[in-house]
Amino acid sequence: MFTIDEPHFTPCAALAGGVLIGLSATMLVLLNGRIAGVSGVLGGLLRPMKGDVVWRAAFVLGLVGAPLVYGLLTALPAAQIDAGYGTLALAGVLVGVGTRYGAGCTSGHGVCGLARRSPRSLAATVAFIAAGVATVFVMRHLLNL
Repeated sequence: MFTIDEPHFTPCAALAGGVLIGLSATMLVLLNGRIAGVSGVLGGLLRPMKGDVVWRAAFVLGLVGAPLVYGLLTALPAAQIDAGYGTLALAGVLVGVGTRYGAGCTSGHGVCGLARRSPRSLAATVAFIAAGVATVFVMRHLLNL
């Protein structure tokens, strides 16, 4: 059965976060001509090209730095991860492999690609969501984890 965890349901914060993500992606494409796909941005840092490192490093620094700055202003919620290091490592590898096969990640396809009405991004986003739903179903209902 589907229930909403009322004390932790924060639609205003989610809306504000979505607006900031959309605004940031829009600014990057309008001002820099680049798509805000995190896997592509990070991948470009791992194989740097001349004149392409500064904006990528600033993007990743913003991804890491923004929560740190936010944490200075307010108390962050306690992190709770119900998985071991092996599971997390395997999940990270699978996500990395998936972004290579999918030619991008959820930020590139789901945020930027859908905004550009890309059929390829729609197919990739549907596949990402379906894989997530299937994973949760198998883990929670078949394996009882």
